[in-house]
Amino acid sequence: MMAYKNQHRLKKKKLEEFSKSLREYLGDSPFDTDDQVDIADSSDGKVLLMKKKPVAAFFDEDVFPTIEGLLKTDADRSFITVDMGAVRFVYNGADIMAPGIVDADENIKEGDLVWIRDVEHKKPLAVGRAMTDGSTMIESNKGKVVKSLHHVGDGKYR
Repeated sequence: MMAYKNQHRLKKKKLEEFSKSLREYLGDSPFDTDDQVDIADSSDGKVLLMKKKPVAAFFDEDVFPTIEGLLKTDADRSFITVDMGAVRFVYNGADIMAPGIVDADENIKEGDLVWIRDVEHKKPLAVGRAMTDGSTMIESNKGKVVKSLHHVGDGKYR
């Protein structure tokens, strides 16, 4: 279990702001406005905790669900779907390469935070930052298109 410092309850107004933002961006949020959510500092940066579990984190200035948080959502936006051949690489923290992508949200813009899922189970594997837009990711056959920031089993936000 990760040690958290400066942990305190998130004010309702801030919680509403984060929840609304995530719902607009992802189609869902790992928490509702009536949930009790704490904000804390971890060795990996600021995190949002619900029942002591890190459900979201700050990636630079942007709040985005952790893998654990994504598992609590029915997010249907800002995703990139990879083929099963890419799963083990993504699972181990590799950046996402264009040849492994089978689908992506076409509304993704360069610089957006995105989540990566596998084609078979549609489960979250990683969170990353888009290096190109969604349409280009689908059409491209070579090159790195997403910088991995957090992946299953990386020990961050636990």
